[in-house]
Amino acid sequence: MGVVEGLLALGLILNVCVVCNGGTSSPFVRKVEKAVDMPLDSDVFAIPPGYNAPQQVHITQGDLVGKAVIVSWVTVDEPGSSEVRYWSENSDQKKIVEGKLVTYRFFNYTSGFIHHTTIRNLEYNTKYYYEVGLGNTTRQFWFVTPPEIGPDVPYTFGLIGDLGQSFDSNKTLSHYELNPRKGQTVLFVGDLSYADNYPNHDNIRWDSWGRFTERSVAYQPWIWTAGNHEIDFAPEIGETVPFKPYTHRYHVPYKASQSTSPFWYSIKRASAHIIVLASYSAYGKYTPQYKWLEKELPKVNRTETPWLIVLMHSPWYNSYNYHYMEGETMRVMYEPWFVQYKVDVVFAGHVHAYERSVSAKTWSLKLLALQFLI
Repeated sequence: MGVVEGLLALGLILNVCVVCNGGTSSPFVRKVEKAVDMPLDSDVFAIPPGYNAPQQVHITQGDLVGKAVIVSWVTVDEPGSSEVRYWSENSDQKKIVEGKLVTYRFFNYTSGFIHHTTIRNLEYNTKYYYEVGLGNTTRQFWFVTPPEIGPDVPYTFGLIGDLGQSFDSNKTLSHYELNPRKGQTVLFVGDLSYADNYPNHDNIRWDSWGRFTERSVAYQPWIWTAGNHEIDFAPEIGETVPFKPYTHRYHVPYKASQSTSPFWYSIKRASAHIIVLASYSAYGKYTPQYKWLEKELPKVNRTETPWLIVLMHSPWYNSYNYHYMEGETMRVMYEPWFVQYKVDVVFAGHVHAYERSVSAKTWSLKLLALQFLI
């Protein structure tokens, strides 16, 4: 599958300034052998018991400022309810919010019933419990909302990309879960299931990936970025709508930041302003993504969110021979803006090898405090 073995899963701790001096950052050495996918009967893909039991439960931030959560899940026996019951840890008052349901077809595959429900008006820094599957098999999960946005708000992000569903993918997710620093939210930089590596883009592998990652993403938000393995463009089997499985399964709050597309958007969380960009949507001058980013960057308020983080899939800087310079045209378009608005760090995936830059510079002699990690 080519998924990176022991892929990067690190914590980014805001309000801690670390100077990168190069050198070895990990004793990990990548194996030469190609990663092997876990078989569908692996325990990590187990279907939860019970009639119409919700599966593939996942959450992400549901608004601009961290006071809403999008809860998504799949039912397979019948549509069932799109309601979510939720309550705070210190309250007996339970509320119910209604969502919506979608399905899709991809070649000879028909999806289950995909539910998306947004819980709004949450309190900051509060643990909430929530239940899905009301009326049939009910399952309960929980999450913790972020602290109120502000300049002196510590927060720990995990960083994962190009995960897939290989044996090494399982090691990666376990590594993140067991990290003593305990990430609070994952910044996911694209390439989720790798279902497109299977004949006819076998969408059963989208279902198995959703069940595999549920153990983390049902309890903390993963902030989604689309990668090349989400495109799923396959005209040879009649599938000509790009990103069809991804956009049906994974919703993001793009409208909250005045974006016109789920592939580029922004959120604020703790002391960070996070911008998600689309490597595989048009980004040239006059395009919707270009116009949106041109308006978005001046909105960053450093007195409120001193950290400006950008997520994308294809890196702009890469010394590896695979995918070399694939992000160059986007770099040419947007790097001057990143310099002008003093982006603190850029996280990318795509290249299955870890690299980080020292302070980047454009093709002048002026050193800049802009770092790129892939």
